[in-house]
Amino acid sequence: MKIAVIGPGAMGLLFGGKLSAAAMVTLVGHNPAHMEEISRFGVEIERDGVETFHPLAAVNGEVKEPQDLVILFTKAYLSEEALAANRAMIGKDTFLLTLQNGMGHEEILAKFAEIDHVLIGTTAQGSTRKNGHAIRNSGLGETMIGAVSPGQEDRLKEICDVFEQAGFPAKVSESVRFAVWNKIMINASSSVLSGVLGMPQGYVAENPDAWKICTALIREICAGAKSEGYHFDEEEQIERIKNHLLAAKDGITSICADLQNGRSTEIDYISGGVVRAAEKNGVPVPTQKMMVDLVHAMEGRNRK
Repeated sequence: MKIAVIGPGAMGLLFGGKLSAAAMVTLVGHNPAHMEEISRFGVEIERDGVETFHPLAAVNGEVKEPQDLVILFTKAYLSEEALAANRAMIGKDTFLLTLQNGMGHEEILAKFAEIDHVLIGTTAQGSTRKNGHAIRNSGLGETMIGAVSPGQEDRLKEICDVFEQAGFPAKVSESVRFAVWNKIMINASSSVLSGVLGMPQGYVAENPDAWKICTALIREICAGAKSEGYHFDEEEQIERIKNHLLAAKDGITSICADLQNGRSTEIDYISGGVVRAAEKNGVPVPTQKMMVDLVHAMEGRNRK
């Protein structure tokens, strides 16, 4: 299988590196110096020792041959630009897969492939970048993949088999959208709030005022999910997320890191995704909408 991984950040390096042991993989990025570093040193993955993998490395637009699978790991707001720059990789038989945070990515992917070739998924793998070519694999959770439209069972199984061969626990999900909502339950509540507060995630669980806001966010996510046909027990989710925060008190979320470092965030695909889904179905989610506005206001501090 020929696979291109667009976005050589921490997660792109993890998947691009390990998948190269089971398939022909090309890592694709926009920075020539970064791609040269990967080509020269390979991808070093630390997990109970260090392994080095050697996928191909290319700059946007260099790969002209259609791939069997293109996996998107860019920041969500860069997805369309990245796919447009690498359009030559996407043939009539190419499948596009997003494992990015948030929701709504399939709408962008469908601009570049037929909807029956668009796949969405979630992963509980964790990765922290040490430098441009080295990462630490900090989690070994499951990757779930599903099709936006039905009828791709054979291809999905083939993709999951390759993931398994590369050391990624993976399975085909018939309810992948439920899995997306389940993952966004944390991302659009405690993760976003810790970013706005500029504090480690444990603070959200331990501060009464912060936790009050967080529970309101969780309840709104449950309401948004219900409006789309996905049912979650609010009290179970509140307990689950509090336990998660208390178990990793010092964790710094990606939104928190992005805001602290003056970068744009993926808020429009996290809390913004909840807002779009809920409002489409006539469900008010005012606290979620406020989070979107607050994060955008904070992003604006770094613009002249």
